[in-house]
Amino acid sequence: MSFKVSDTQIAGFQKEGFLMVPGLFSPEEVELLLKIARADQAMASESWDRKDAQGGISRLTLRNSLGKDVYSACVRSRRIVDTMEKLLGAEVYHLHHKMMLKEPFVGGAWEWHQDYGYWYNDACLFPDMASCMIAVDRASRENGCLQVIQGSHLMGRVNHGMTGDQTGADLERVEEALRRLPHVYCEMEPGTGLFFHANLLHRSDQNRSPNPRWSLICCYNVVHNIPFRDSHHAPFAPIDQIEDSEWIAAARQDWANMQGKESS
Repeated sequence: MSFKVSDTQIAGFQKEGFLMVPGLFSPEEVELLLKIARADQAMASESWDRKDAQGGISRLTLRNSLGKDVYSACVRSRRIVDTMEKLLGAEVYHLHHKMMLKEPFVGGAWEWHQDYGYWYNDACLFPDMASCMIAVDRASRENGCLQVIQGSHLMGRVNHGMTGDQTGADLERVEEALRRLPHVYCEMEPGTGLFFHANLLHRSDQNRSPNPRWSLICCYNVVHNIPFRDSHHAPFAPIDQIEDSEWIAAARQDWANMQGKESS
């Protein structure tokens, strides 16, 4: 599904801090992504838990390097990388990617935070960073969709501290932002892409529904913002972008390889 971001959308991103793109991935593409992710035993074994302030558990799998798997193909997809570079106004590189696994009834919340609240401590001098969340399952209020405070990226970096096992933003600042700025629930159908700035305040509620809410988040940094000391995230490397036709071929091959392992 080819996507070219418009000047109007770029201006909206700069003002609001996020851009939602329905149908960024086609139904066939997202179905393949979902099948692979659900059957991926390696990803499941690498996942780890984070408790929210109420003790609810969220699981995620984070990878700093790119491989030949379907998740890396998403990171390298031209429709995402081109959009990122236009939204941030510079060449980007892969920082890391992660699959968020919010399971039925038990999936925990993520507290209000900015991604730059974390990445600032990874020696990134500027907040010229952003992520693209791809909805693998349908995301709704009931199963804990992402929430954002529209325009909060313009506040700059907010101090963060520990909340449960998570790092959360200063609640006094968050509460004041909520009084002044729109609070948006980002409900998304599978295949929707949500681009959001590293300083955008966001969170999600616990999943108390019978429906899972899995999503893939691809994170990028601009080249002029390479960390000034060693970081645990990926070092700079140019992204070898792939076209839509290459993406679907890579996903089909990944699925075929996975089925071959199961039958052997």
